Amino acid sequence: MSDAPKRAAAQLANAEKPPLYTKPYTHYVLGILTVVYVFNFIDRQILAILAQSIKVDLGLSDTQIGALSGIAFGIFYAVLGIPIARLADKYSRVNIISICLAIWSLMTALSGLAGNFWHLLAARIGVGIGEAGGSPPSHSLIADYFPVSGRASALGIYALGIPIGILFGNFAGGWIDQYFGWRNAFMLVGIPGIVLAIILKLTIKEPPRGYSEGRAADTKPIPFKEVVRTMWAFKSFRQIAFGAATQAFVGYGAIAWMPSFLMRAHGMSSGEVGTALGLIIGIAGGIGTLSGGFLADKLGSKNVRWYMWLPACGFLVAVPFSIGVFTIDSLYVILALYTIPALLSNLYTGPTFGMTQSLAPLAMRAAASALLLFIINIIGLVFGPTTVGILSDLFQSMFAMNDVKSLQTALLICSFVYLISFWNYYMAGKHLPGDLARAQAAD
Repeated sequence: MSDAPKRAAAQLANAEKPPLYTKPYTHYVLGILTVVYVFNFIDRQILAILAQSIKVDLGLSDTQIGALSGIAFGIFYAVLGIPIARLADKYSRVNIISICLAIWSLMTALSGLAGNFWHLLAARIGVGIGEAGGSPPSHSLIADYFPVSGRASALGIYALGIPIGILFGNFAGGWIDQYFGWRNAFMLVGIPGIVLAIILKLTIKEPPRGYSEGRAADTKPIPFKEVVRTMWAFKSFRQIAFGAATQAFVGYGAIAWMPSFLMRAHGMSSGEVGTALGLIIGIAGGIGTLSGGFLADKLGSKNVRWYMWLPACGFLVAVPFSIGVFTIDSLYVILALYTIPALLSNLYTGPTFGMTQSLAPLAMRAAASALLLFIINIIGLVFGPTTVGILSDLFQSMFAMNDVKSLQTALLICSFVYLISFWNYYMAGKHLPGDLARAQAAD
C-alpha cells in the first residue's frame, strides 16, 4: 500500500511529460506541410498561366485579370489570415490547416465553372479565404517541431512549396490549357487537394506549444493589438515586413504577368510558357529558397546580421538582371537572364519567417506570422499584379502603346522596387542582434 502513492505520482509525472517526436517523424511533418504549401501555390499560380486564355474567352481587360490575381484573392487572403491565426494560437493548428486546404482546393475546382468575370471573381475570393489559413498555422507548427538553430533551414524547406508549386502550376496548367482548356485545368489541380487534407488530418499530430525549446506557452488569449504592439516594437521586424512586402510586389507582379508577356511578345503557346517558366522558377527559385535558409543558418551562426544581409545582397544583384529581362529582344537571352532574379529573390524566405518566429513570443507565433503575411500580401499580392495590369492599360490609352509594349514597360518599372527591398533588409540586419536579445529576455 505504501508504494501506491509513489506509483500514482510517477504515473502522473509521466502523463504530464511532453511526447517525444522522432527525427523521422518531424521530417515527415515538414514534408507534408511543404506539400500542402505546394498545393497552395499551384492553386494560386495557375491563374497566371491561364490568364491569356481566360482574357480571350471571357473578353476581359488587363485590369480585370490583374484584379483576379491581386485584389480578389489578395485582400481576403491577407485580412482573414489574422483572425484564422488567432484561432491557430488557441486551437488545433492541424484541424485549421486541414479545413482550409479543403476549402481552397474546392474553390479552385469550381473556378472551372465560371461563366463570366464575376463568377471567377467569387471563386478566387473563395480560394483566398481558404489559403488564408495555410501559412500562419504551418509556421507555428514548424517552430514547435524545430529549434531556433535549425528553424530558418526548416522554414526554407517549407518555402520550397512556392517554387515547386509555381513549377507544377505553370507546367500542368499550361499543357492542360493547351490541350483540354482552361476550365479543365482548374478542376484537375483543385480536386487532389481535398485528398491531401484528409491525409494531413489523419497523420499529423498537434505538438505542445514551445515543444522545440522545452518551454510552455501561456494559453491565455492575447489581443491582436498586443501582437502588433509587441512585434512593431522591433525595428528589425518593421523593416523585414516592408522589405518582404516590396519583394512580393515585384515577385507577384512578375509571376502573374510573365506568362502573358511571353505569349504576347514572343508568340509562345501556354504549354511552352508553362514549361519554360515552370523550370526556371521551380529549379532556380527552389535553389534560392533552399540555399537561403541553409546559408543564413550557417552565416548567421557567426554573425546574426547575415540572416538579413544575405537576402539584401540577393535583391541588389537581381535588379540589373530584371531590367535586362524586359529590355532585350532575344527570347533565349530573356529566359536565361530570368533565372538569376528567380534564384536571388527567393533567398529571403527562410531567414524572413525564421527570424519572425524567433522574435515572436510563444503564445503569438501564428499571429506574428499572420501579421507579417498581412503586410506582405496587402502590398505585394494585392497591389503587385493589380498595379501591373492598371499600368499596362494606362500606357495603352495614354501613349498609344500596343498591349505588348505597355505590359513590357509596366513590368520594367516595377523591377526597380527591388532596391527598396535591399535597403530594408540591410537596415533590418543592423537592428536584428539587439532585437533578438530583447525578445529572448522578455520571453
